Order: sequence, then C-alpha cells, then structure tokens
Amino acid sequence: MSNDEFPTDQPAVVTCGLPYANGDLHVGHLRTYVDGDALSRSLRRIGQQTAFVSGSDMHGTPVAVNAAEEGVEPREFALDFHETYAETFPQFNIEFDNYGHTDDETNVELTQEFVRSWVENDHVHEKEIEVAWDTEEDQPLPDRYVEGTCPYCGEQARGDECDEGCQRHLEPGEIEDPVSTLTGNPAEYRTREHKFLRLADFQEYLQGFLDRLEGTDNAQNQPREWIEGELQDLCITRDMDWGVDYPADVDGGDELVLYVWVDAPIEYVASTKQYSERVGDDEYDWEEVWKIDGEERHATEWDEEWSDDNAEIIHVIGRDIIQHHAVFWPAMLRGAGYNEPRSILATGFVGIDGKALSTSRNRAVWADEYLDAGFHPDLFRYYIATGAQIDTDVDFSWDRFQERVNGELVGNVGNFIYRSLLFAERNYDGTPDAAVSDDVRDRIEAATDDFEAAVREYDVRELAEIAIELSNYGNEYIQRNEPWNLVDDDPEEAEQVIRDCVQLTKAVAVLMQPVLPGKAERLWGQLGEQGSVADVTLDSALEAPPAEFGEPAELFEQVEDDHIEALNEELQERVESEASTEASNGGGEAAGDEGDDGDAETADLQPLVEDRISFEDFEGVDMRVGEIRSAEPVEGADKLLRLEVDIGHEVRQVVAGLRQLHDAEDLPGTRVILLANMEKAELFGIESNGMVLAAGDEADLLTTHEDAPLGTRIK
Repeated sequence: MSNDEFPTDQPAVVTCGLPYANGDLHVGHLRTYVDGDALSRSLRRIGQQTAFVSGSDMHGTPVAVNAAEEGVEPREFALDFHETYAETFPQFNIEFDNYGHTDDETNVELTQEFVRSWVENDHVHEKEIEVAWDTEEDQPLPDRYVEGTCPYCGEQARGDECDEGCQRHLEPGEIEDPVSTLTGNPAEYRTREHKFLRLADFQEYLQGFLDRLEGTDNAQNQPREWIEGELQDLCITRDMDWGVDYPADVDGGDELVLYVWVDAPIEYVASTKQYSERVGDDEYDWEEVWKIDGEERHATEWDEEWSDDNAEIIHVIGRDIIQHHAVFWPAMLRGAGYNEPRSILATGFVGIDGKALSTSRNRAVWADEYLDAGFHPDLFRYYIATGAQIDTDVDFSWDRFQERVNGELVGNVGNFIYRSLLFAERNYDGTPDAAVSDDVRDRIEAATDDFEAAVREYDVRELAEIAIELSNYGNEYIQRNEPWNLVDDDPEEAEQVIRDCVQLTKAVAVLMQPVLPGKAERLWGQLGEQGSVADVTLDSALEAPPAEFGEPAELFEQVEDDHIEALNEELQERVESEASTEASNGGGEAAGDEGDDGDAETADLQPLVEDRISFEDFEGVDMRVGEIRSAEPVEGADKLLRLEVDIGHEVRQVVAGLRQLHDAEDLPGTRVILLANMEKAELFGIESNGMVLAAGDEADLLTTHEDAPLGTRIK
C-alpha cells in the first residue's frame, strides 16, 4: 500500500466479504455491499482508478450439509444461491465490476498456487490433530458437521467458529462435548494428519502491518490482542470432498481439501484477475494491484520500500470476520509474495426494530421483501449508509425508514430540486443567463472539499450527508430570497437566485451519486445533461448546466402510512408465527425454571466478553453520579430524548435512546450514572456530551443504592 492521499497513481480495488451461498440475503448482509459500492463510486468520483469486486463463497460444510438435505450436489446447491445473489445485487444498485465465485477455475488455480508458494517458502508443516469422528457413519466430521461447547466461553458452537458466543475462530478438535450433526450421536476424537500455515513466521510482520493499516478502529485494534504472545498456527486442510483440493503435486495432501477460509479471500484476487482479463490489462491490470512490480516476492524480502509503490487494496467486511482479514489474510498474502491491504473497514450489524436481527426467528427484513414492497433501492441505500458510522450498529425499522425518507429525501432534497427546476423551466426554459454568485460557488467548493476528505477518511455516512446538507442550504437560500417575489420587481436578482439554485441542483446530483446512483442519474437527465452522471468528476459540480431543459418531475415519492402499517403487521405476524412454532417444538425459553416465587424474570444473556482490560484501563473510565434535571423529545427522532444531567461539576446535555421506554415527564429528579469521558457525538443536530448507563432492552437505568453526592466518581 502507498498510504498516499487519494487519489493516487496506483489502481485501487475495493472488495466486500463474500456472501455464503447457503441462504437468502437480508438487510444485514446488504449493509456491507452498499457501503462498498458507495465507497467505490466515491473513489472514482475523485479520480481514483478503482475496481469493485466480490464473489460467492461456495465451499465449506454448511453447503455440503444443506445440499445433502436437499438431495442435490453441493455445487448445484451453491450455484443456485450464487446466481440469485448475482441478480439481487444490481437491484439495489450494487454494481460489481466482477462478481465470481470460489469454485470457478480462476480461483481454484490461484488458491493452489498460493499453497504451493507457502510450501516452497517453508511456511506449511504437517502435524497430527484430533478430529471429531462419527462412529456410526465411520467418517470424519469437519467444521459444521460437528457441534458442541465452545472451550472459551461455554456457549453452543458450530464447527470452526463460536458464532453464537464469543465469535472466536476454533481449530479442529477444540470443541468440547462434540456431537455429530449427521446422526445426532456423540462424536469421538481421532488422530489425523493435517496441514498448517505457520502463522508464527509472520508475527513480527503482522505487528507492523497493523501499525500501517487504515480503516475502522475495530479492524485496526481488535487483532492486536490475537497476535500478542504465541500465535497459533492455522489448520488449512479438512477431511471432506467438497472444496478446493490440496495441490496434488505437493506431498502428503491426498484426500484433503483446503479450509474454506483459505480459498474464500483468494477469490478477491481471482475476481480482480477476471475483471482484468475481461477489460484488458491496458484498462486495468490486476497484477499491478496484487503483485509488486508485476512479480511475486517472498515474505522475507519485505521491507518498508515494498509498501511505497503498490496499489490500494480496501476490504469492506462484517465485524465478525475481522480476525480472518486482519490476521490470517495478510499472512496468507505475505507468504505467497502478494501485496498487503491498505485498509479494512469492518461494518456494524443491523438490528430490526431495536432488537438483534434473527433469521432463526424470522426477525429480519429480506432483500426480496424490500424489493417486493416497491420501494426504490436508493431509499434503502440512503437509510443504511446514514444510519450510523460504518463501524456502528444500525437499527432498521419500517417506521424510521418512512420518517427519514419523507423528511430528509422528500421534504428536503426532493422539495428543493423540484421547485428550483420547475421555476427555472417555467420562467427561463432552463438555466438563467447569469453567473453563479460567489457565495454559492464557495459553498459548492466547500462541499466538494468535504467530499474528498470523507473519501480519504472512508466515511461513507459523511459522503451520503454532504449532498443532503448542500440541498438544505439550497432550501434556505431559495426561501430567504423568494425569487417568485422578485420576478417582476427585480428580474435580474430573480435570475441570479434561480441560476444559483440550478447550479446547486447540479452539484447535489454529482455529490449524491455514490449513495443514490439511480436518483442522481434521473436528476442528471432532468437537467438536460449529456452522458451519465456516473462518469463525471467532482469538477462537474461547478460546470454550467445546460441552457435548456424540460419540465421536471418529482424525484422522490412520499411513503404512505398504510403501506408501512401493512409491512409492520407482516413482520410482526411472521415473528410471532416463528415463535409459536419454536415453542411447540420445545424451543425458546424453558418453562418451569422460575424461582421459588414463580415471578422471576429471565434474560436472554449475551456471553461475557472474553477480552479482559487492565486496572489501568478501567481507571481511565470516568463514571459519575448524576441527576436528570430535564428531559424532552428530540424532534424527528422516535427514540431519542434530550437530557440535562447535573453531575455536580456542571450540567451536561446528553442525547439518550430512552423515549420509547421511559416517559419524559417522569425522568427529572432521577439519579443516574453518566459515562463522563465518552467522546462527544452529534445526533439530529444536537451535541451529546456523555452517556447515561442502562441495562438490557428495557433500558433499566443504573443508579446508586444510597444518596452519593452528585459528581461522585464510580470506582
């Protein structure tokens, strides 16, 4: 990576974590791909040569298990989902330059080349390990053919990952009390020979890599603890038939396939290569991206100069796979002599109506469901991109979706654009013959500067909001100057105002295109512009619009109450139906486990965080006893209250998500605990200076047992 400021002279590639070809897509999946698509478009907007690639993850035991249940071959099963994904992504205006899959020839060949490089460079060794075995079927149980207890947190775990608990990667043989998913019988451990990538060879390199890495804080900091102390080797083979075969020309790998997390990230390279082969090396050279000076180099040759002249590799992933991308993947690349990622952006999760998304309980909004509701894809893109910072969780609700579309897109952006262009067309047949005013020119230039800065910070939320803020400025500008009252009294001033508004409209089209590409293209056409808005650069924001254009149409449509009510009812009925089915099958919470009084409430407890902090770290957390002085709803936010909290030293303004759980009028006088040294944040234009602590989904406010003085520090 170059770490030079974007745009650089080297080509960039943006990748998204591969969707697993084993189920339908929902809004939680789509967040990663919307963010990756918007970032790719934004990089191109500022002049950075960029390819956007991904592919379907076809291998692994879940595919093999589910294919067997369906009575089809694993490849047929996975290809069906792959083709569905390839059709669904464009329906959300997610446009990959190449979308492949891990079982295609390019990826198989590249994966085996990587393994040969590791072997040749002495990074692979063989050792005996314990593998779960189904004694009834007399066969090994790789990955998700076995379930049991996580040895780290005690939660139920499947295969190679504690996905319901601490989310640790698990090596073969680590799961306790193993059970075969084939027969339901207890499994036993037997000794088998397997191949391992010696991660200790890369420990010093990985420490330096994390120092250079850009992206979200969680991707930069979370892996540091994993690479301290003894770095465990990665088992790269499995006992099964479905997957990429261990290279036949390398000794000792007979009847083994490669672990799915070996061939999956290599698909990033394969997909880039396929794109390059399709468009030609003159337009985009995959080797310039992934290899150093078009050549592979051995890990021991790496030095600081190696990272100075390389292409820009950016990974956008879910935060549950940070370890794979920030530890395993750079080691895999370095061991084969390939370039390292410049940045890793790990997105937060998506919740539904204030609760965790749960596919098992059907508490999800599915991609098909959104499309069938008839909403434009750009509305979802805007909602999900602006719902929170990229590494923070986003809550999706149909009510909030309606509120933000109607308020921010229809009421702000759509309103400004429509009345500006309509006035211009009716009075001037298009753009008035006047120069842009200095103030408006300066405001557009500031917006384009902010856009470039947001790209360099990988701030997708800010990229989405810049156009909205410029539109808001336009609304205030046209309302303040009232050109409809100037047409007769001061026609020159009226022309000036409308000329500025048309220019602002064009700038909004240019700036909103990465997040709202379909709507931006439609607006570009209404302005009478030639070509596609996708092909222009930021400079176009200040280029003169066409002198003539036709009568505009409304860019956004109001989302109606009855439509949202029907969608809410459908979601609620689905969740309740699933809960009833779960209960009738003996699932859900156990009955008869109450305390002696029969009224004890039980909680769906989250697992304890395995990572410990030091006493010194805790000393840096400043919690204070406070008292709420006032509480009032935040306008435009259905969950937020603005609180005034007295902490003895001062009264703090805090925005808290308590509105649906506490009556605002009951809160004044309530003792609370305030996290006082929390970074300041801005929510709905209101600065929040601290965080009120509460427990659980019901926001049970934390307080003190006795009357400690306000401002007392929690120790």
